[in-house]
Amino acid sequence: MTGTLVLAATPIGRVEDAPPRLATELATADVIAAEDTRRLKRLVGDLGVTPAGRVVSYFEGNESARTPLLLEALLAGERVLLVTDAGMPSVSDPGYRLVAAAVEADVLVTAVPGPSAVLTALAVSGLPVDRFCFEGFLPRKAGERARRLAALAAEERTMVFFEAPHRTEVALAAMADAFGADRAAAVCRELTKTHEEIRRGPLGSLVDWAAEGVRGEVTIVVSGASPTAASTEPEDLRAAVAALERDGMTRKDAIAEAARRAGVPKREVYDLVHRS
Repeated sequence: MTGTLVLAATPIGRVEDAPPRLATELATADVIAAEDTRRLKRLVGDLGVTPAGRVVSYFEGNESARTPLLLEALLAGERVLLVTDAGMPSVSDPGYRLVAAAVEADVLVTAVPGPSAVLTALAVSGLPVDRFCFEGFLPRKAGERARRLAALAAEERTMVFFEAPHRTEVALAAMADAFGADRAAAVCRELTKTHEEIRRGPLGSLVDWAAEGVRGEVTIVVSGASPTAASTEPEDLRAAVAALERDGMTRKDAIAEAARRAGVPKREVYDLVHRS
């Protein structure tokens, strides 16, 4: 029998936010793969837990080399617990490679749900939460960053980004250039920690605020673009479906999305596509 890979969320600030199951998993796992073993030592100390299993490091620098070894442990029937410095593993943190390898090997993958900077920032931002997308960290190079943001300029969903404190001003300025200085946004700093701060306002004003210097962990939430009705001309509707299919959508989903954007019934778009 194969083992189990457990992805465990860790506190993003206050240790008392740790889910109760985390302590149990830390105490009983055969292997604990930690992004930073020093932080893990502090965490288990704060939780009053003594791990019974072996502890190994698993971070960006050794993720490729360490994944096959952890997969061997899983295939040998061991329970492997994966934790990162804060939040859920594999969300802009190490973990994706191991999850993909475990799934490919038909190993059970489960999770200990808990704190998430993405959802916490979204919830407190005051921006629409019915539809959103997570974009992680923006590219560091100015040109690549500008191209990424330009591709998101028409995105209608609320967008969530991670950013380093020393790059927050630059990121906000690039967003203001791409989305417009009046686009509503929120900068969430040090979420759930003692010095938590939520700054809300148009991107232009947030750039001015960030110019004074930003410290701590930063999550940026930006409102999506205002919906614009697409053309309802038959050729434009057919072209829209074709473009969505090229982007990887199924024909059914492409027809539904093109109809939604144009504000016309799906049946109308379906008939146009299939008549052509």
